Amino acid sequence: MGRISFKGMIGLMIAGLSFAVSIFFPWWALRLIAPQYKEGLYMWVYPYKMEGDIDIINGLNHYIGMEKFSEASFPELGFLAYIVGAVALLTIIVALIRNRTLLAVWTGIVLVLAAVGIYDIYRWLHAFGTNLSPNAPIEIEPFTPPIFGTNQLANFETFSFFSYGTGFVGLGILLLLLVLWKGKANHD
Repeated sequence: MGRISFKGMIGLMIAGLSFAVSIFFPWWALRLIAPQYKEGLYMWVYPYKMEGDIDIINGLNHYIGMEKFSEASFPELGFLAYIVGAVALLTIIVALIRNRTLLAVWTGIVLVLAAVGIYDIYRWLHAFGTNLSPNAPIEIEPFTPPIFGTNQLANFETFSFFSYGTGFVGLGILLLLLVLWKGKANHD
């Protein structure tokens, strides 16, 4: 497949930096709005921690029998930042080696990791929304909150969305694909 051009190498370096920077921003978020919470309640999920109005959200979720959200509930938060750091480092190594075959393999691995990450979010949302306590004060039908989009639950409107960190990951993946497609050196 040949070598990666100098511009392609720079693009891969930027991709690696994008992956690294993503660690310091939230990747996914949830906003709940209701008449009593017009300003909204937020939960921000980083690759290594959760922030926001988690205690209030947990207090409300108790009424429908949902488990509490906590960093301990998501073991991935204990190691995801290290995986992302390794992806960043390996992307920079691929950039320095400048081999397009290696880039093709690496891009495939990164795409699989991204797909597994999206599935993992879905899996957790499904588990939290369908494993409701039968002893909850308010009985509702089990549900799976959307990974992205709105959902109506009683008087709460929820909006789930990918945040800045995912934007940096997306930029990194886009650059991998772009360099793979257009980054061939004219001379080996």
